[in-house]
Amino acid sequence: MTDLHPFIAGLPKAELHVHHVGSASPRIVAELASRHPDSKVPTDPEALADYFTFTDFAHFIELYLSVVDLVRTPEDVRDLTFEVARDMARQNIRYAELTVTPYSSTRRGIDENAFMEAIEDARKAAESEFGVILRWCFDIPGEAGLAAAEETCRLAVELRPEGLVSFGLGGPEIGVPRPQFKPYFDRARAAGLHSVPHAGETTGPETVWDSIRELGAERIGHGTSSTQDPELLAYLAEHRIALEVCPTSNIATRAVADLDQHPVREMVEAGVLVTINSDDPPMFGSDLNNEYAVAARLLGLDELGLARLAKNAVEASFLDETGKAKLSAEIDTYTAQWLAR
Repeated sequence: MTDLHPFIAGLPKAELHVHHVGSASPRIVAELASRHPDSKVPTDPEALADYFTFTDFAHFIELYLSVVDLVRTPEDVRDLTFEVARDMARQNIRYAELTVTPYSSTRRGIDENAFMEAIEDARKAAESEFGVILRWCFDIPGEAGLAAAEETCRLAVELRPEGLVSFGLGGPEIGVPRPQFKPYFDRARAAGLHSVPHAGETTGPETVWDSIRELGAERIGHGTSSTQDPELLAYLAEHRIALEVCPTSNIATRAVADLDQHPVREMVEAGVLVTINSDDPPMFGSDLNNEYAVAARLLGLDELGLARLAKNAVEASFLDETGKAKLSAEIDTYTAQWLAR
């Protein structure tokens, strides 16, 4: 069997479901932990692998928030963001929409304007130095309730940084119904932001329906339970509402029992626009290249199939049309040259 890892490593890619703080490598997390020694997060990068071993989704959220708590100053924000872009460049990620949770930082005392300046400074530096185009999705941490929704919406609409393209909803799904967030998504969409809530990861397909009907979802974060409802799959396929699939994440958080039971093949066979993403890669011991390798195995893909998967992410992205055409052409050129060797 052909080893696809070398092809994947050089394949130009876009990533649409990846969290800002959750992308911090062990190197960055250890550096932040050493800056803030009152934290329980290990300062040894090698010890972090054991620390990031989750028993269930609730435990994952608990550990995730302990890392969020390490980001306490604008300098922390800027350094983390820039280093995430550096790691993306190493994987040939050309474009990424990073899910940012500004509420987590502003409630910890970081000035909101300084926060915006920090992420924007890092975004511009990353594009200049690494050629990685970053865009932001500001998401509501669902576990923090409607106060967080109000604040996130205000920050998105009133302070809207140049790189902001979308509005999301993350955190636990159980006990956090989607419809209550409709007023905030309405305001964000009226301001021109795209709707990209998480749904159907740890709850059933009804959460996905709620996200479409109440929140105007244009893409769905995870959506793993969508395969339980053939009508929903047909709707997603017909309306080109992409699913942001994160295979290793789903196993790590116990949303799916094991990779062989992952529903991604059913999604693809139903004609759904599927994109492959890494979610919180270092926390799951993965990265986007590995997720493409996992997808290749689950879907039986060769190089051309992987190139089509990469182009799915470009299609589903909120990159401008010129940028989409350029990145798609880059994928085609790379693939043709690889196969002609």
